[in-house]
Amino acid sequence: MKLYILGCGDAFGSGGRHQSGYLFQASDRLFLLDCGPTTLLAMKRAGFDPRQLDIVFLSHLHGDHCAGLPFFFIDYLYRSPRRQPLQIAGPPGTEKKVIELFRLMYGGGKASTELPPVSFHVLNPDQVTSIDKIEVLPFLVPHQSHAISLGLNIIYDGKRILFSGDSAWTEIFVKQARGVDLFLCECSFYREAVGNHVSFLKLQEDLPRLECKKLVLTHLGDEMLARKKELPVTTAEDGMIIDL
Repeated sequence: MKLYILGCGDAFGSGGRHQSGYLFQASDRLFLLDCGPTTLLAMKRAGFDPRQLDIVFLSHLHGDHCAGLPFFFIDYLYRSPRRQPLQIAGPPGTEKKVIELFRLMYGGGKASTELPPVSFHVLNPDQVTSIDKIEVLPFLVPHQSHAISLGLNIIYDGKRILFSGDSAWTEIFVKQARGVDLFLCECSFYREAVGNHVSFLKLQEDLPRLECKKLVLTHLGDEMLARKKELPVTTAEDGMIIDL
């Protein structure tokens, strides 16, 4: 399995980075974790046909993590028709939010009356779900007070992937990280976390307890980018390819 980091930036595009999009190429599946606004262009730049995409898993419904889907929809409607439905899995409210966003951005023409072939799935916290044979355990993380934000623990092709989504640091990550092949952990700040995001100094306290095979920090803000060369852990870059 390979991970293509299409975007690892925060909501502000700090450092000129694309927004969240993590493309996993398994033996017979291509799936995304999150789909920020720049995901389609980054996927094409990486040489992938968007029709190859099987599943999109969404950690939460903030725009920098889900607002790329309307661009995939118009591509499927007008340029590259799909034969099989794109599977989209996210927290409760995902279908309503994504369709509303699509209508808002591209109302009129085909977009006012139809969608490309898509199938929505609800990820309920602490309920293991299998989507197209990919097993996912979603769990609540502390990021929003008015809506659900999820961390995702995914198993497929003999590999386990843990994705924090957006979240403040929480003890649950220590438990969920045990034995995973890759832990993609947001780390927006170095010192004081703002808006329920991880700060590196808080994460650093628990680094010795993380029993994952590989840790990659992502969603870096300006404070983290200024210090990334001095950090003792791997940090994500747009265009990075990781073999699992």
